[in-house]
Amino acid sequence: MLTILGFAMIATFLVLIMLKKMSPIAALVLIPALFCVAVGQGAKLGDYVIDGVGNLAPTAAMLMFAIVYFGVMIDVGLFDPIVRGILRFCKADPMRIVVGTAVLAAIVSLDGDGSTTFMITVSAMYPLYKRLKMSLVVMTGVAATANGVMNTLPWGGPTARAATALKLDAGDIFVPMIPALGIGLVAVLLLAVVLGRRERKRLGMLTLDEALATETAMEPETVLVGAGGGSDRTRKNSGGAGTGAGGDAAEHPATDEGADEGFKGLDPDRTTLRPKLYWFNAGLTIALLTAMIMELMPIPVLFLLGAALALTVNFPHMPDQRARIAAHADNVLNVSGMVFAAAVFTGVLSGTGMVEHMADWLVGAIPDGMGPHMAIVTGILSIPLTYFMSNDGFYFGVVPVLAEAGAAHGVSPLEIARASLVGQPLHMSSPLVPAVYVLVGMAKVEFGDHTRFTVKWAALTSLVVLCAGLLFGII
Repeated sequence: MLTILGFAMIATFLVLIMLKKMSPIAALVLIPALFCVAVGQGAKLGDYVIDGVGNLAPTAAMLMFAIVYFGVMIDVGLFDPIVRGILRFCKADPMRIVVGTAVLAAIVSLDGDGSTTFMITVSAMYPLYKRLKMSLVVMTGVAATANGVMNTLPWGGPTARAATALKLDAGDIFVPMIPALGIGLVAVLLLAVVLGRRERKRLGMLTLDEALATETAMEPETVLVGAGGGSDRTRKNSGGAGTGAGGDAAEHPATDEGADEGFKGLDPDRTTLRPKLYWFNAGLTIALLTAMIMELMPIPVLFLLGAALALTVNFPHMPDQRARIAAHADNVLNVSGMVFAAAVFTGVLSGTGMVEHMADWLVGAIPDGMGPHMAIVTGILSIPLTYFMSNDGFYFGVVPVLAEAGAAHGVSPLEIARASLVGQPLHMSSPLVPAVYVLVGMAKVEFGDHTRFTVKWAALTSLVVLCAGLLFGII
């Protein structure tokens, strides 16, 4: 019964948010509460929620101060040269911008923290997508999938969990997987090319000067967007993306929302710019990321100190500091609220025993004849399971059982561990991953829209990694 209710709870949550019948925060709180009562454990709901909140509180604290920190860095102009450089290099070509999104997300993912990756990527790329009226779900989908591939780094989390659960060396798991993961990154870049070409066909291509001139010459009700052949077509600015040539309105739900915000990343006149402190801010950011990678302090503490130092140095007057904090309060509240709401979901899922029953059922459903192919089975199962479960639940609850079953048929635990990493590209868009709320929150994209767009591409990328692992004999 718990198995059925567990799957039903997850399915209900996903359906309601994808159909936009409930907000993610409301769904993350109310649905698990109702299912907790349905399994007869309503009296323990408070304990489950407190346990979940306790586990995610450090993450929420890290996100709160990280958003303030990177918000201040955006305000003072740290990312402006990056934005201008990318725009000039891409020549406002949507295809190059989408590819640049994938490359930037992959590079920044080297720090091993998804939240930081998404904050930096969105900070740099969001103004470009807004200026050119590009689909924001393309940005979030490509960034999440690229980060998912890179999330397999030994210091990223999943590899360390697999090594701990199976008592293996993380290097023995990760190093042989590098070719397969490299193919996964190539698949993400090819995906970016495909999606970018679709955006180019839908919107056309502008030069930098044309892009900058368009907004100043824009009429209140009409936006001129350059067509691929050099002529301009008129598109009404009524709040929708418009499908354009080859476009799909369902895949561009948030393209024009907030278009009046303008191209803030290139605004040379905003009062918050601090050009004289540019190198201080750049050095502070590099030092912060270095300290994170070296694990000199807990990440929440690092961002707390970084945010306090950035505010004090860049805005020494109290009214200015209060103004900067207020400017980013919406993002802080939305993201931290989503994390604490997710704590209810994960707390109930774990506390009621649903996760364990779901894992046992899935493992028991594997036919005995599949024993010699348990590595392949693990790779396939990792795709949905790491989406519906936390990494802790999957690697410490499911993977050891799969490894034991494989060992009975001569399958090495190393093969099981490597195969268990396959689902990470999809995992980074899971509603149980706090970082994804940073991504959609900063990009101003509905979580349901992001899910509908991203799941199919991320699952395909995971399958590419699995096939590459089999081809190279890694799995």
